[in-house]
Amino acid sequence: MSAVERWISVSLPEQRLELREGEQAVAVYPVSTALKGPGEQCGSGCTPRGWHRIRIKIGDGLPANTVFVGRRPTGEMYSPELAARYPERDWILTRILWLTGLESGRNRGDDCDTLRRFIYLHGCPDTAPMGTPLSHGCIRMRNQDLLELFAQVSAGDRVLISG
Repeated sequence: MSAVERWISVSLPEQRLELREGEQAVAVYPVSTALKGPGEQCGSGCTPRGWHRIRIKIGDGLPANTVFVGRRPTGEMYSPELAARYPERDWILTRILWLTGLESGRNRGDDCDTLRRFIYLHGCPDTAPMGTPLSHGCIRMRNQDLLELFAQVSAGDRVLISG
């Protein structure tokens, strides 16, 4: 018997992520994608559409609310006090699933490369709204949801971002 493929579907209009096994959703999470909407151009601040893969999983074993800058843990733990000290930060917390595009000319290569745009699925403050586009291009998730998803996916798993 062959294994059913596990993959992720992200709907930009619905601000929803589904972990799928074949055609069946096995988990559903609210997300927050780009405030500027869908788009693939470097520097656009938009969430890229199309087929991607998880290139690298970052943060395994670190505590929830670990703060990342440049994909590296800073040694800080997110708190309201830390947020008050650094109100300009775009918080990347807990885990990172770094995406790479699979569609040459759409989300891979030249001026539309998802990997070089540093597009991730990542945690954010639990007070941040979900279901509303607010990010700078990444796909934000609640920390507990991301921990659950992170444990169920692998580098190489496919991700479809649509809308």
